[in-house]
Amino acid sequence: MPSYQGTLYIGMTNDLYRRAYEHRHKLVPGFTQKYNVSKLVYYEETSSVESAITREKQIKGWRRNRKAVLVASSNPHWVDLAENWYEDRSLADPSLHSG
Repeated sequence: MPSYQGTLYIGMTNDLYRRAYEHRHKLVPGFTQKYNVSKLVYYEETSSVESAITREKQIKGWRRNRKAVLVASSNPHWVDLAENWYEDRSLADPSLHSG
């Protein structure tokens, strides 16, 4: 597993595309802006808001190493999964998306 020394952020959203854009462009003050968190390296989809909240709390309670193992299990090189999402300028503003 590649060693990753950056800050790990766990959060939930109903619009991953928008949320990743906000973090990447430092649009929302808070933890991700303060710690320069901008890469999406792992995500899960859930069937309900309640299950998303439960899973978020579960993962937040884990030690850093266990979180790293979870990421590496599906993304062993810690590639930014949203890296190419915003290259097309017509798609760059997530507020233009329906959803």
